[in-house]
Amino acid sequence: MPDRAKASTAPVDPALRRLARIILPDAAPLPSAYAAADRRQAVADLLAGNAFDPLGLPGGPFWLHLSLREGRLVFDLRNAEDAPLHALVLALGAFRRLIKDYHLIVESHERAVHEGGHEMRIQAIDMGRRGLHNEGAELLRERLAGRIGLDFETARRLFTLICALHQRI
Repeated sequence: MPDRAKASTAPVDPALRRLARIILPDAAPLPSAYAAADRRQAVADLLAGNAFDPLGLPGGPFWLHLSLREGRLVFDLRNAEDAPLHALVLALGAFRRLIKDYHLIVESHERAVHEGGHEMRIQAIDMGRRGLHNEGAELLRERLAGRIGLDFETARRLFTLICALHQRI
């Protein structure tokens, strides 16, 4: 019995408190090649480096099944064998404006690139997109506070995936 108690209070290696795999089970085809590339890049960047610390869950690294169900965002956390560990559900209401604005910015960027010759406009759109990412990341960190610890870059990339899952609000 003492060994078991010791094992449960032992500090967890911070290198294990991360996402090792991301599954988007209901990721329908996106409306454009740009949006699909954005989603692929967010997943690749997340897997290349992230900080994901679900409080109260031992071990890691984790697999994340990220989905939308009945207007809610579902974080289905699993271990490396894909066995369920914990599911966390967030209402999307607080994210609606940001997601809508994100999609409008993506459409504006695509139009500007397609029309060509609008370098200044494209740069301005990119600045707006970065600002939305930052706002979405902060909101996500606030909503997950006390449940999942995230660094800022992880939250930004997860926000991109949330937008990719929810094409239109």
